[in-house]
Amino acid sequence: MRVEIWSDIACPWCYVGKARFEKALEAFPHRDDVEVVHRSFELDPGRAKGDIQPVLTMLTRKYGMSEAQAQAGEDNLGAQAAAEGLDYRTRDRDHGNTFDIHRLLHLAKEQGRQDELIQILYRANFAEERSLFSEGDERLVELAVEAGLDAEDARKVLADPDAYAEEVRADEREAAQLGATGVPFFVLDRQYGVSGAQPAEVFAQALTQAWGERSPLKLLDEGGAEACGPDGCAVPQQG
Repeated sequence: MRVEIWSDIACPWCYVGKARFEKALEAFPHRDDVEVVHRSFELDPGRAKGDIQPVLTMLTRKYGMSEAQAQAGEDNLGAQAAAEGLDYRTRDRDHGNTFDIHRLLHLAKEQGRQDELIQILYRANFAEERSLFSEGDERLVELAVEAGLDAEDARKVLADPDAYAEEVRADEREAAQLGATGVPFFVLDRQYGVSGAQPAEVFAQALTQAWGERSPLKLLDEGGAEACGPDGCAVPQQG
C-alpha cells in the first residue's frame, strides 16, 4: 500500500501531522508493506526567494491578526508539538520561499533519502536557532549531507533553477486535482484522503480501512494462453 503525503517544510501542522501519522504507522500490523512518498506543496508560492520575514510578521500580515494572537497560536503549536515529543521554538523563527527545498527533496527521493531529509529539514526549521532561509544554499547543502546526500549533488541542484522544478510543479498540480487546498494532505492507495494533522487514532483507522479494502487483481482472461513462470515457459503443442 502506498501513502502519499503532500506537505511543506514551512507548515507547522505538517511537522506535527507527520509525527502523528508515524505513530499510527508504527503500530500498524502491515507497516512493512506500506510505502510512504512525500509530495510537494508550497504554502506561499508567490513569495520571492529573498523575501524572508519573521513568522509573527508573516502571520499578522497574511491573516490580519494581532501580534498577540499570532504569538498565542505559536504557543499552542508548541504545546501540540511537545505532546508528540517534538521540539518547537515558539519565538524568533523566520519564514521564506520553500521551492528550492522541494527541489532538493526530489533529489533525495531519487536517492532513497527523502524521509531522512524531510525530517532533518523540519527539525532545522522548527527546533533549531539557525535559520533555514537566511543562511543561503550552503545551509541546505549541510542538511542534505546530514541526510546522506552528496554535497556536490545538492549544490548542483540548488544552482540550477530548472533541476526538479517540473517534478515540484507536477506534485502541486496533482494536489489541486485531488482537491487538496491545504496541507498536510494524506492519500492512501488513491482510495482515501485524510486532511490535516489528525490524531494518531484517525490515521490508524484510515490505514486499517484502506488496507482492508484493497481490490485483488481481476483477470480478464483465465484461458490457457502460453506464459512463462518460475518453472520455465510453456511449450506449444503440435496440433
